[in-house]
Amino acid sequence: MPLDPQVIAYRAARAAAGVAPLYTQTLAEARAADLAAIRAGGGDVEPVPDVRDESLPGPAGDLPLRRYRPAADGPLPTLVYFFGGGWTLGGVDTADGICRRLANATGAQVVTVGYRLAPEHPFPAAVRDCHAAVRRLAEHADEFGVDPARLAVGGDSAGGNLAAAVTLLCRDAGGPSVAAQLLVYPNTDQRERVEPAEGQDPLLFNRHSVAWYRGHYLPDPADAANPLASPLLAEDLTGLPPALVITAEYDPLREEGERYAQRLRDAGVPVELARYPGMIHGFFAMPGAFDAGRHAQDRAAAFLRDRLGVARCVPAGVDAVDG
Repeated sequence: MPLDPQVIAYRAARAAAGVAPLYTQTLAEARAADLAAIRAGGGDVEPVPDVRDESLPGPAGDLPLRRYRPAADGPLPTLVYFFGGGWTLGGVDTADGICRRLANATGAQVVTVGYRLAPEHPFPAAVRDCHAAVRRLAEHADEFGVDPARLAVGGDSAGGNLAAAVTLLCRDAGGPSVAAQLLVYPNTDQRERVEPAEGQDPLLFNRHSVAWYRGHYLPDPADAANPLASPLLAEDLTGLPPALVITAEYDPLREEGERYAQRLRDAGVPVELARYPGMIHGFFAMPGAFDAGRHAQDRAAAFLRDRLGVARCVPAGVDAVDG
């Protein structure tokens, strides 16, 4: 289908405002602009009964941590959510709106972790930080109010890439056990592609964006062959947790996200795949701008309720891509 009317309006507003692509800005400018855009498109800030800013030890120092808890006592099923931003932009504030909505919609605790960013800390720093955080939360479950038998990971874009990589590490490096993975338009194949210069819309996330982020995160192109950078290249995907993979029709990452979903399914992993027609990269984080973003968050919450032990209710209205 063509671009969704809300995407057309969003693009027109960016054109009228003369918004520069992030990949043409300095790192400091891009980091500020990215957070401002997410806040502008995130909609109303939902109150959560208990929000705590804390920290936990990581491989190279303390990592910031934010916990969102519903009005409940004791250990809770927990989603560890990794923010997007091309491994280069972002922090715990980036995913604040998503985490608030998912905590309220699931009844689970949601935790987001501030991993180290590139280019100051290139691959594999972010992966190691995220895995260390998940292990710490599971090993100190009482301290953080976690039910370690109902632990999920998730993220959008680069965060989805990190979540997928963490599941590989949890399977292969002694845990912890992960009950579900939520992968929202994830990067799964970092190998460079020869792309035509024309046809790349500078007002939307495009192949130039992908290359800019990849260049910061993977200064050594050979690292793209590492499954922790490119989960699609992992030889074995058996034994990984059930997955919900969300993609957008007009996203340069759509194909690799859907290929990863198919490879998971071929490996015997239960997979739900939801492609949102007419949508673009970033829509999940912007429910204030795109109705599909709110719908996708509802779909994610239903998946998590199901996999973490609460009855499932899946909304209608997305393209049926599941086999």
